Amino acid sequence: MNLNERFDVSAEKVAALLARLRRLKVEPAAIEESFLRGGGPGGQKINKTANCVRLSYPHLGLAVRCQADRRRTVNRFLALRELLDRIELEISPETSARLAQARLQRRRKARRAGRAAHKYARAPKHDLPGEPQ
Repeated sequence: MNLNERFDVSAEKVAALLARLRRLKVEPAAIEESFLRGGGPGGQKINKTANCVRLSYPHLGLAVRCQADRRRTVNRFLALRELLDRIELEISPETSARLAQARLQRRRKARRAGRAAHKYARAPKHDLPGEPQ
C-alpha cells in the first residue's frame, strides 16, 4: 500500500492513523490494496468508477471493504482505519478503542435496562397471570 498519496481528510487524522500504524508495527507494504466498482445507489457515478476500496492483511487473514464516500481517497483512509481497528482487536485487545467503546455501550444498556425494570416493576416471566408455571 502506498501511503504517499494525499488523503482528503485533515492532517491530524492522517498523522494519528500513521502513528497508530507504527505503534501496531504494521508494515504498509504488507497491506494489499485493490479498487473495485461499488454497488448500491448512485447511478452512473457508481457504475463507471472504481471508488470502492478493498484492503487485506494476509498475515492475519483480515480483509476490509469500504465504499462510504464518493471519493476514493476518503474510502482508502476509512478502510485503513477499519483494518487497523481489526488488527488491533487481534494483536492487543486490551488497548483496543473499539472494545472499550463496546464495553461502555454494554454498561449503558445494562444501566438503562435496570432503571426501566425498577421503574416499571416488571414481574418475572413465570409469575404472569394466565401462564402455566
